[in-house]
Amino acid sequence: MRRTTGWLLACLAMPAVALAAEPPPLTATTAATGLPRTPEQLATTIELADLAFKVDPARKWLDADAHLTLRLARPLQALVVDLDRNYTVSAVEVDGRPVRWSNPEGRMRIALASPLPAGARPVLHIRYAGHPHEAKKAPWDGGIVWATAPTGEPWVATAVQGEGCDLLWPCIDHPLAKPERVVQHITVPAPLVAASNGVQTGMEEKDGWRTYHWSARQPATYAIALNIGPYELLQADYKSRYGNTIPLRFWYLKGRRAQAEGLFAQFAPMLEFFEEMIGPYPFGDEKMGVVETPHLGMEHQTINAYGNDYRKAETGYDWLLQHEFAHEWFGNQLTNTDWDDFWLHEGFATYMQPLYLQWLRGDMEYDAALMKMRSVLMLKHPVVAGHPMLEKDVSDASRGPGNDVYYKGALMLHTLRGLIGDDAFFRSIRELVYGSDAPRPGQFKPRQASTDDFVAIVNRVTGRDYRWFFDAYLRTVRLPALLAERDGGRLRLRWQVEGGRPFPMPVQVRIGRRVVEVPMTGGQGAVAIAADESYTLDPHSKVLRDLPYMAEFQQDQAERARAAAEAAKAAAKAATGSAATETR
Repeated sequence: MRRTTGWLLACLAMPAVALAAEPPPLTATTAATGLPRTPEQLATTIELADLAFKVDPARKWLDADAHLTLRLARPLQALVVDLDRNYTVSAVEVDGRPVRWSNPEGRMRIALASPLPAGARPVLHIRYAGHPHEAKKAPWDGGIVWATAPTGEPWVATAVQGEGCDLLWPCIDHPLAKPERVVQHITVPAPLVAASNGVQTGMEEKDGWRTYHWSARQPATYAIALNIGPYELLQADYKSRYGNTIPLRFWYLKGRRAQAEGLFAQFAPMLEFFEEMIGPYPFGDEKMGVVETPHLGMEHQTINAYGNDYRKAETGYDWLLQHEFAHEWFGNQLTNTDWDDFWLHEGFATYMQPLYLQWLRGDMEYDAALMKMRSVLMLKHPVVAGHPMLEKDVSDASRGPGNDVYYKGALMLHTLRGLIGDDAFFRSIRELVYGSDAPRPGQFKPRQASTDDFVAIVNRVTGRDYRWFFDAYLRTVRLPALLAERDGGRLRLRWQVEGGRPFPMPVQVRIGRRVVEVPMTGGQGAVAIAADESYTLDPHSKVLRDLPYMAEFQQDQAERARAAAEAAKAAAKAATGSAATETR
């Protein structure tokens, strides 16, 4: 979750705990996530990442010790992992023996004394320390956040989606490189609490420090998170419609019990919605976990970051909580194979918000939410470029689709639902997320998929070829335009699509007081209309299409914003000049 317009609010500004020397800048390798993997990385699976973190907020310092149990698919003469070069590395060992290594750009290469065969399971040990890269505006700018809780204690969190796991631990920084299990030992000053992914397996306290132990299965690489603060815990159990019991956990800042209880009351209805509409909560054997953070939010697996300050909304529920929770299905259970398919995370998670409103209260609020999305489409780059992309290239609207992965993705799903019907639509989603139309807890594993995988599922479920639909919405920039012209007693309709692509999208038209479904074979159709009859194209707003008035609205908004900014700049300059005159 890193969108910057629409329903998102600005991050909360938090004071730093202590001043530290400015670390060297990140290398281009470390600042990016999703770079092509090296041949060695392609042959390597991380079976277990056993990670020990000692976090010292007073010094803004991290001492870390990583033991990675690897599985090799072919013989290798070297191992390669990603790790920020700005850390000081004090030990690198393979199976307990020191080895030679280099890390000039953030891609650590470990030379092996002798080649390892296919099937080998070496243990790579790396001990390192330093000032972790600090996020200036998390979660849009990734790293660690050093903050102070309202009650004065240190408050620390991480969010690394845009830059990747190598800001914190030696990983293979690519969506396809999920470790099979991650165990964390997080040491923090007592009496602070460290909440993290998966299941807490213990805690011990010694010499003024606490160490919390956590274990999680197959987390997305960027979803592994540190959350440290003066937390208190709300907990309950949820009886799922699928027969299992899901632990509900919310770590909130002390002193905020009343607000926390209000948010906690929303956990169960959201679970009920997702399990009814999509399928079983994917991590029911671990927890549905949320933690209050000094940044807005992020979909950290089973420990979603929440920083919306308990704001009330016209929806009657907290949109941030619901959006990040959607990512447990779309992002954590289902992970894109490449960042070019990022809409599989954000488009689906964003569509879950109006869908939740429809489930809660009906069509009016569903339609209103979709209209709000429609007003912020950017339409500068295709949602899917058709080649490997870095996360930042997708999220940055100057060189990628930006917020269109959220809003255009969601509006496209609304259109797809109307086209193929609810049965096929929700079955296609279940098969995408679980690999099955009848998923049961404990009978599925996290999955990875691409846009083409989803298209293939839709085609199989419907028995029709809908590549034209996805091409028109995901692989082009401009929206299809529906052109209408009266011709005698006929209203002639024609789709105009970028690149002349085929677009046989049927459309409803209100003619007088009746609504007619018009087939658009070959992208064209016609309907009878009397001279005294009016008409409305797509009266129930089922189809995402070009709306000239919306472009005019956006242009007017942009021009007014520019004028206001220029006026504010001129006023500030005049005030500065006036102050300078008064001091002379």
